[in-house]
Amino acid sequence: MNAPWKAGMSGNRDAFAAFICDDAALDVLRPVVIELGWQPEKCAKGGLRNAVQALSVSASPNILLVDLSESGDPLNDINALAEVCEPGTIVIAIGQVNDVRLYRDLIASGIHDYLLKPLSANVLRDALNQAQAVFASPRMSEQDQSSRHVSTAIVGTRGGVGASTLATSLSWHFATGQNLPTALLDLDIHFGTGALSLDLEPGRGLTDAIDNPSRIDGLFIERAMVRAHDNLAILSAEAPINAPLMTDGAAFLQLEEEFRHAFEMTVIDLPRNMLINFPHLLTEVNSVVLTTEMTLASARDTIRILSWLKTHADHAEPIIVANKVQTGAMEIGQSDFEASIERKIDFSIPFDQKGAANAAKLGQPFVEANAQSRAAAQIKALAHRIVASGEQSDLPETGSEGGKKSLLGGFDFKSLLAKKDKPASAAAAG
Repeated sequence: MNAPWKAGMSGNRDAFAAFICDDAALDVLRPVVIELGWQPEKCAKGGLRNAVQALSVSASPNILLVDLSESGDPLNDINALAEVCEPGTIVIAIGQVNDVRLYRDLIASGIHDYLLKPLSANVLRDALNQAQAVFASPRMSEQDQSSRHVSTAIVGTRGGVGASTLATSLSWHFATGQNLPTALLDLDIHFGTGALSLDLEPGRGLTDAIDNPSRIDGLFIERAMVRAHDNLAILSAEAPINAPLMTDGAAFLQLEEEFRHAFEMTVIDLPRNMLINFPHLLTEVNSVVLTTEMTLASARDTIRILSWLKTHADHAEPIIVANKVQTGAMEIGQSDFEASIERKIDFSIPFDQKGAANAAKLGQPFVEANAQSRAAAQIKALAHRIVASGEQSDLPETGSEGGKKSLLGGFDFKSLLAKKDKPASAAAAG
């Protein structure tokens, strides 16, 4: 949706389209559309799912207004919309749910704004004028885009919770779903599965970097990393298990620095023992995805790692992801788990054994092999959240200025953002 824009891409696209659920909102919208010089026929009856169906067979408009009122799962439906929207489309959502967490999740997923029903002409006019201004403003050049960088570390609270599977899926989605040049750094030096899960040989790039940190430069990165996709490069290893890891971590810092110059996204599959041994690895990380299961041991270690992060990496946003969630078969219920760690779980990924087996057989990341699954939808929503964590300065200010009745009119949004010990989103469990 609000993806990288390229000059000349809007030549054959409509200026505006809307998909609205009820006649009352349409009656308010059409006069404003006429006033702005657009065709009222572009205001169609039907909500978000109708928009997905229509845009899957036609070009996306420059500005899209979509109604979420009939959507039972707005975030998953928005992800479906993102799959059919062309880059550069500015999306404004309207709905009936006044929830700050929903607003933040929608913004993180690429929505430009979210307006509450019942609509007024002034609200719509202000929102559409702002969208026009954003669309007409000068876009970043390719050089500017390459200078932006978001880095995230994926940490498992216990072995086997699926952190590595999540790391490869997120990397793949950044590269293919969001078209972002991405580096995956698998720091499980002896037993890493980053390359294996993509049916690749890891090569010697990572072990060479550890042995000779002074060799690390742009040319080394280009030659040492294994390409899984035009936008995805992996640095992994299968170091001999009779050779202990002998490094002070300088090589890892140098690799991260080179990644910032060569890629827009860095995903670090970071085993928890590496987190403890090399805390400086998180110096430039924007977010830490703490992957856990609903067990007593995982609850204990989630508490310990969250405390460690607050002391050693307070600048990084922690995102709690419950993986392999099975309703009715969990050692600890979600409410008890959240009470013990004193915060909400941000994303819940349902258990999908058949999907995991399918991905392994195909040699593909889970999110690619099972693109339409509920688990994949949660992973994609998490990917949007991670990108947003590196671009929080771009979040729009909200309030009553200009008489705009937006979702956050009654909230101090900046204060909410400042409370890092509170969850930024509560994704649906699927």
